[in-house]
Amino acid sequence: MISNENFEEYLKALDVNVAIRKIATLLKPDKDISQDGDHFIIKTLSTFKNYNMDFVVGQEFEEDLSGVDDRKCMTTITWDGEKLVCMQKGEIEGRGWTHWIEGDELHLELRAAGVVSKQVFKKA
Repeated sequence: MISNENFEEYLKALDVNVAIRKIATLLKPDKDISQDGDHFIIKTLSTFKNYNMDFVVGQEFEEDLSGVDDRKCMTTITWDGEKLVCMQKGEIEGRGWTHWIEGDELHLELRAAGVVSKQVFKKA
């Protein structure tokens, strides 16, 4: 991760407790993405917590966000041109994310309750 804008405000929108927010904002996680056609596995790896997301584009699934904000939601990920767009239906309005690549950078926009956080990762 090379940049992380407005992440604490995003975590507040998810109602993540202050201690976890403080730890999370100090982390510099890695992303490991594997793809086989429309099947993706996105791993977010850090020294504090890891999160794995395994999905098929266009297929809704129940996402267990234990370790993030301990909620469950119904998640659908679709293509919008060259961007992967995630919509997470549940307790938090307007929740989701968008991933896209520019050169050797992976961009991630996180959204929840009107708050937007932007992260950028550099290819290793």
